Amino acid sequence: MAVLLRLDLLCGAQGAFLQGRPTPGWTGTQHIHLSPNRHSGSKAASLHWTSERVVNVLLLGLLPAAYLDPCAAMDYSLAAVLTLHSPWGLGQVVTDYVHGDASQKAAKAGLLALSALTFAGLCHFNYRDVGICKAVAMLWKL
Repeated sequence: MAVLLRLDLLCGAQGAFLQGRPTPGWTGTQHIHLSPNRHSGSKAASLHWTSERVVNVLLLGLLPAAYLDPCAAMDYSLAAVLTLHSPWGLGQVVTDYVHGDASQKAAKAGLLALSALTFAGLCHFNYRDVGICKAVAMLWKL
């Protein structure tokens, strides 16, 4: 207890923490940053939420199907679904942790460019090389 009192005195609060007196300038509330709710009450938010769930369910079905029947259709389906699934999750990370409108717009533009590049790269890999399913099977054989 004496250590806390001394630490409090060193910090300049003159023991207010331990003696129950309010610290000057503190209102007793904290500001908690929440993600902006731009689509509150709109149909666009509901459709976005539904489309995220549909893609998640498709991904759950595609993974075992790709294992059981690896073919070009599975490769391209995986490329599309993975490219849709990843940026939506990372977009929420950007919304939660990147502050400022200009920074958020730049981060989301970079994420969109990275997603387009990822989709193009996966399609190129499927067309020019063995494809996603066979590549994963080759990695498992190592």
